[in-house]
Amino acid sequence: MPTGLVYDPAFLQHRTGRHPENADRLRKIVEALEGDPALWDSLVKISPRPVEDQDITRCHSSRLIDHLQSMCESGESFVDMDTVICPHSYDVSRLAAGAVVSSVDAVMTGQVGSAFALVRPPGHHATPGAAMGFCLFNNAAIGARYAQSRYGVERVVIIDWDVHHGNGTQNIFYQDPSVFYFSTHQHPYYPGTGSLDERGEGEGEGFNLNIPLSAGTEARLHREVFVQGLNIIEQKLPPDLVIISAGFDSRRDDPLGGLMLEDSDFSDMTRQVLELADKHSARVVSVLEGGYNLSTLGQTVKTHIEALRY
Repeated sequence: MPTGLVYDPAFLQHRTGRHPENADRLRKIVEALEGDPALWDSLVKISPRPVEDQDITRCHSSRLIDHLQSMCESGESFVDMDTVICPHSYDVSRLAAGAVVSSVDAVMTGQVGSAFALVRPPGHHATPGAAMGFCLFNNAAIGARYAQSRYGVERVVIIDWDVHHGNGTQNIFYQDPSVFYFSTHQHPYYPGTGSLDERGEGEGEGFNLNIPLSAGTEARLHREVFVQGLNIIEQKLPPDLVIISAGFDSRRDDPLGGLMLEDSDFSDMTRQVLELADKHSARVVSVLEGGYNLSTLGQTVKTHIEALRY
C-alpha cells in the first residue's frame, strides 16, 4: 500500500514572522521531498478539507472555537506570549486538524497504507479550553476522536516523540481507556507536565505513559525506553489505529531542544511503530508537530516518510 502525503500550501498562510514556528519549516520539508523524485512520485497526494465544528468539540470547548475566531478576525497577534496568530490562522488551524481527519479517512478506507499530515500550526499542547505552545487546535486528538466516531475504532494509540510533552493530548484523554497516550520528552522542560507518575485517572488510569528524559540523554538510551514503551502499549491496548505526534525537535541540534536523536533514530522508531501496527492490523497516521532546525528538518522528515512506506 502506498503512503499518503496530506498537504495544502494554505498552511503557509499562518504567518508568524520570525517566530521559530514559521512557514519556512514546511517549505524546507517540501523542498526535501521534491528533491527526491522517486519518493515524491511514490506518495499519494491528498488535499485536506477543513474540520467541522462537531469534530473540534469532541476535544475542545465551543468557547475556544469562538475565542480563536474572534481573535483572528479582530487582528490580534498573540494568543499568549508563545503563540502567534494572524488573520488567517483560524482558518488554517481548522485545515490543519482537517488534514489529520483526511489522513484517517485515507487509511481507514484503504486508499493508502499510512499517511503523513504535513501541517502547521502544530497541536499537541492545545487543551480542551486553551490554545498554547504554538498550538491552536489539537490535531492528533481531533483525528483520534474522529476515527472513533466515524469508523468505530475501539483502540487508538497516540505516540508522541516531540521534545516537549503533549500536555493537551494527555489532558484530553486522561480519563479515557480507549486512547493510550505515550510520550517521550525532555524533562524538566516546557510545559512542565509529563512526569512518570502521570498515568491517567479513573477508568483511564494506566493508559497514559510518560517517559521523561534529561537533556543530553544518549540516543541509544532514548531508543531503548521507546521500545519499552511500545511493549507496554502492546500489553495494555493493542491498537486499531496509531497516530504519531511526530515532533522532530527531539533531534540533536534543534534550537528548542536538548535531546540527541539522529535521522537514523527516527527511521528506526518509525519502523518499530509500523511493526507494532502490523501485528494488530492497525492503520498508521503521522502528523507534524515540532522541529525548528531549518538546516536539518527537511531531511529528517524525509527520512521519517521513507520509513513510513515500509
